[in-house]
Amino acid sequence: MSHHLQMSTGDMRTVVRLLTAVEPTPEQQRMLGVVRERCAQTDARFQEDGRDGDLSVRRALDELLEGTYSRDTDPAYLHAFHAVVACHFSDVTDLGWWRRLSWFSLVDGELARHGVPLDLRPSSFLFNGPPLRLPHPGDVVPSVGLLPAPRAAAVADAYEAVLPRLDQEYAQTVGRFAEVLRFEAEEWESARRLGQTLDTIFFWCS
Repeated sequence: MSHHLQMSTGDMRTVVRLLTAVEPTPEQQRMLGVVRERCAQTDARFQEDGRDGDLSVRRALDELLEGTYSRDTDPAYLHAFHAVVACHFSDVTDLGWWRRLSWFSLVDGELARHGVPLDLRPSSFLFNGPPLRLPHPGDVVPSVGLLPAPRAAAVADAYEAVLPRLDQEYAQTVGRFAEVLRFEAEEWESARRLGQTLDTIFFWCS
């Protein structure tokens, strides 16, 4: 089974404020309508694919907003969180399909061998979870990862420095991440100069 990895950028504080608002503002109410529609579309897609579970994504969103969960384990909560992020963040960058996620542990090991610090290796930001405590999805996917946007330059610098010394199989993966994170670092710097707060790079694996 292959897993699809995507990336987007935005202000995670806006997402957290929406999910924790006691009395949503008119703009937050408008955005909740957009998010609910996206959750409904996800439910329809899952039903069409025969993947619908006992808890709908739409209901999981309501429970996220209420702060009370009817289940200890269910992927619907993470899908609902993803819907909120998707409605606030940039268009996604496709990072491809991966046959096994354990590959990133091997990449971690290779980067460690070349002196890349733990907090700059892929597993430290691809799968470190959402900023809010949510019920476990029950499987390795879907999964969420977060990288503070100001850290993108440091990751790109580290990867570019070791890239010429990596074997081809590792270089292909590390080179792709160096490329996209260098772009995101430059975008963050441009946004910062314009007074924008795109503070988080969000990774979604499904």
